[in-house]
Amino acid sequence: MHAKNWLSLCVVPVLLAGCGQRDKPAETNAPGTTAAAANATAPPPGAGNSVQLAPTQGHNASGTLALAAEGDSVRLTGTLQGLSPNGKFGFHIHEKGDCSAPDASSAGAHFNPANMPHGDPQALAHHAGDMLNAESDSQGAARVDAIAYGASLGSGQPNDVRGKAIVLHEKADDYSTQPSGDSGARIACGVIN
Repeated sequence: MHAKNWLSLCVVPVLLAGCGQRDKPAETNAPGTTAAAANATAPPPGAGNSVQLAPTQGHNASGTLALAAEGDSVRLTGTLQGLSPNGKFGFHIHEKGDCSAPDASSAGAHFNPANMPHGDPQALAHHAGDMLNAESDSQGAARVDAIAYGASLGSGQPNDVRGKAIVLHEKADDYSTQPSGDSGARIACGVIN
């Protein structure tokens, strides 16, 4: 065998093996988290964040949402199910990452690092955790594409929502009643990981 052919047979598999390692997805420990790899760099802020909402006691609402930093806001996308058909539901980021209470009261109040009044998330004055109502279809499912204006993800700043809870409420948010929009009981809760 010529030296040139022998070198090709040795180099090509080494290059392919190296490429395979780079393209291999990170090992996951839980939804939205990855195992730390030796010499791995941290993901960019807001990468790979998600939340799994579970029903509170006596309710059936649940869902999975992905979160992504988007300018000076955070976008939440995904699906919620187990809702009343053709309804509107208050949907907020809350100040504590704790859904342990049967009624999710452990999640605290709306996330409000700028100490603003509750309001329409598209208006100037609102909590960083205020978002537009989720709307269910005739099957009791809601496709979510919501924005938390003024929030950040993985920034380490006071408006960072990583580790906070997302709470779904039984009624529509009226965007005016203080401090919570009169959206009723908490029917699902999950912590942003």
